[in-house]
Amino acid sequence: MDKTRPIIIVKKKGGHGGHHGGAWKVAYADFVTAMMALFIVLWLLNTSKQVQEAVSGYFKDPAGFSKKIGSNMLGAGESFILTKDNMPKLKEQLQNAIRQISDFDKIKNQVEITVTAEGLRIELMESASGTFFDSGSPQLNADGRDLLITLAQELGKLPNKLYIEGHTDSKPYATSGSYSNWELSTDRANSARRLMQANGIGPDQITQVRGFADQHLRKPDNPLDPANRRISVIVQYIVKNTDDEEAKPSAGSNEKKPEEISTPPVGSDQKTPPENSTPPVEGSAPKE
Repeated sequence: MDKTRPIIIVKKKGGHGGHHGGAWKVAYADFVTAMMALFIVLWLLNTSKQVQEAVSGYFKDPAGFSKKIGSNMLGAGESFILTKDNMPKLKEQLQNAIRQISDFDKIKNQVEITVTAEGLRIELMESASGTFFDSGSPQLNADGRDLLITLAQELGKLPNKLYIEGHTDSKPYATSGSYSNWELSTDRANSARRLMQANGIGPDQITQVRGFADQHLRKPDNPLDPANRRISVIVQYIVKNTDDEEAKPSAGSNEKKPEEISTPPVGSDQKTPPENSTPPVEGSAPKE
C-alpha cells in the first residue's frame, strides 16, 4: 500500500539588497569629500599670501622642518607671523581693540603706536591728568591694568617676540636711599611683564625687560613733562627664511633700514606726520 509522501513547501524571502545595501554610503562619502575640498579651496582664495604659502609648504613638507615655510621657527604651525610688510595691519587691529576699553576717552591721547625699524612700538604715556601707575610706585592702577590686559590678549596670539621698556622723567625719586629712577623704571617694566604674562602673553614671548630711567626722554626739551613717564612694548619683526642665500645682505653691505612711520595717538584725528618728521624716542615707564 502506497503511502502518500508529505509535500514540503520552501518559501524564500526576496532580498532587498538594492535598497538596504551600503552602496549609497560610498557615494555619500565621495560627495562629502568633494564638498570639503570645495570649501577648503574657497577658504584659501580669501586668505593672505602668508597663509597660502604656509599651507602649500605643509603639503610639500608635512613635517615642516626642511623649509620652515612662513617663519624662522621650526614647524609649519607658526604660519601666522608679522613682518615689516604687515605690521600696519597689526597696528590697526590693536587700535580697534583699545577703543573697546571702557575708559577709552580718558586715555585715547596717551597711547601711541609707531612702526619703526625695530618693530611695532606701543607707547603708554602718562599725562598731567592721567597715569598708569600709582605716584612714585611700580604698582599699576586700574587704567594701566585694563590697557595692558587688552594688549596682552591681542599680542599673545602672535609668535613674535616682545621687549618691554620702562622710562621715567628727570624728577629725582622722592624717597631717600639707594632706590632711584633706574630701579623705578625697571620695576614698572617688570610689573607690566608680569601682568601681560598672566593674561595671554607666552612665558617665553618676552625676551627683554629694560629700564632706562630718564636716559631716553620723549621730550628732551622738557625733562619733567609727564609724557616722559611711559611704558613701551616693542613687537619685533620676524624675518622669513629664503632659499636664495644670495638674496641675504652680506655683513658689510649698506642695506637701508626700513623707514620709520609714526602714527598719532589712538583716537586722535591728526594725520600721519610727513616722512621727514622726527620719530619718537624709545618708550618708557610712567612715574610721578
